[in-house]
Amino acid sequence: MRRVLIIDDHPGVGQALELLLSLHDIEASMATSPEEGLALLDKRAFGLVIQDMNFTADTTSGEEGEQLFRAIRARRPDLPVILLTAWTRLDAAVALVKAGAADYLAKPWDDAKLIATVENLLELGEANREIAQLREARSARRAALARRYDLAGLVFGSDAMANLLELAGQIAAAPVPVLITGPNGAGKERIAAFVHANSSAHDGPFVALNCGALPADLIEAELFGSDSGAYTGAAKARVGRFEAADGGTLFLDEIGNLPLAGQVKLLRVLETGQFERLGSSKTRQVLVRVLSATNADLRAMVKTGAFREDLFYRLNLIELRLPPLAERRDDVLPLAEHFLAGRARLSEAARESLLAHRWPGNVRELKNAVERAALLCQGGEITPALLGLEEANGNGGGAWRNLDEPSREAVVAALNAAGGVVSRAASQLGLSRQALYRRLERYGITP
Repeated sequence: MRRVLIIDDHPGVGQALELLLSLHDIEASMATSPEEGLALLDKRAFGLVIQDMNFTADTTSGEEGEQLFRAIRARRPDLPVILLTAWTRLDAAVALVKAGAADYLAKPWDDAKLIATVENLLELGEANREIAQLREARSARRAALARRYDLAGLVFGSDAMANLLELAGQIAAAPVPVLITGPNGAGKERIAAFVHANSSAHDGPFVALNCGALPADLIEAELFGSDSGAYTGAAKARVGRFEAADGGTLFLDEIGNLPLAGQVKLLRVLETGQFERLGSSKTRQVLVRVLSATNADLRAMVKTGAFREDLFYRLNLIELRLPPLAERRDDVLPLAEHFLAGRARLSEAARESLLAHRWPGNVRELKNAVERAALLCQGGEITPALLGLEEANGNGGGAWRNLDEPSREAVVAALNAAGGVVSRAASQLGLSRQALYRRLERYGITP
C-alpha cells in the first residue's frame, strides 16, 4: 500500500514531503495536528506515517509528538512510523525507536535517504501483509479440514499436507484399497490412520503390520493366522491380522517386502475376502479394507518379477504420495512444537537450525532430535547445539539446495544486498515478489 500519512503542523513541510513522495509515485495525505492525523488514520488505510515530534512552542520537549506516536501504536501496532525532529538532543527520538518507531530523520532531511527509508518500509509492510495473509489462509484451511474431517492427531502447516489430506478425505469413504507411497519416517501410518478415521469403518479396528519387520516365513502366519502345530513353535491356534481387522482397516506397511507366496494369498483376500489359516483347510470370510504403504518402487519390482503385477494394480487403485519433510518445510516447526508439548522452548537460532536441516530421516528424525534436546535442556531453552544438527548441516549440507528453491541463506543474502527491498531481492533470486513472500513466511524470516 503506497499511501503515506504526513502529520506536521508546518504546512510548508507537509507540502514539500507530499511533492517529494508524489515524484516517486507515492500517495500522501497531510494533517497539521495530532488530532487531525488520528482522525485520518481512523478513516483510511495507510502503509506508513511520517510525523513531526514538535507541535508546541516548546521545541525541546516533544511531549505531544510522543503522545501522538503512542496513540498511533495503540491504533495500528504494525504501522511503521518515521519521526521527524529538528532537535539537537535526540534522546527522546531514540527512545521511541526502541519503543517501536521505524526510524527518525533530522530536519532538514536528505531527500534520497528519506525516499529510500520510505520505500524500504513500504516494501516491508507489503511483505508482512502478504505473510500475514498466507498464515491466515493456511490457518483457515487447517480449521476447515478439522471441521470436515477427523485429523486423527495429524499436525501440519504445509500446503502439501493440506492438499494430501483433502484428497485422502475424499477417498476415505470409498472402501477401496489405497497405496501410500513415501520415504521412511515420513508418517505413512499416520495417513493410513486418517483414512481409517474418516471411513465408514471408523468404529472398527485399525490393525497395522510392518511387513519389513518380520522374517519371511512368519509373515503369512501374521497375516492369516495359524492353527496349532502349523509350524515349529506353533503350540496353539493364533488369530491373524486379517481376522483381527474384520470390520475395520488393515494397514500393511513396507508391502514391497511381502514374499511372493504371501502376495498370492493377499491377492485372493483382496478379491474374495476369503483365506485359510496356516495348517487349516477351513475357509474364513472377512470384510477388511486394506491400506498399504511402501518406500520402494513397486513398478520397478514388477518389471523384475519381485512383485506381482496383478497385486500391484489391485493395491494401487488409489495412490497417496506423502512427500518427504524436505518438500513440506512448513510442517517442521509445527511438528517440533508438537513433539515438545510445552516441555521446553525453541530459541530463534534453534528454529533457524531446524528449518535449515535437510531431514533425511524425515519426521522420525525430527521427533528424535527435538525430544533429545528437550531432555538435555531440562525445561530451559533449546539451542542449536542441543539439537545436534551442526555436523549434519556442515559445509552448507543442511541448506535447501536445488535450482527451483533458493536456500534460506540465499534469501537472507539477497535481502541484505537489496537493502531490505523485497522487490529487488526477488529480482536477484529470479522470483516474483509473491513467491519471495511465501519463502519469507516458510523460512520464518522477517525482512
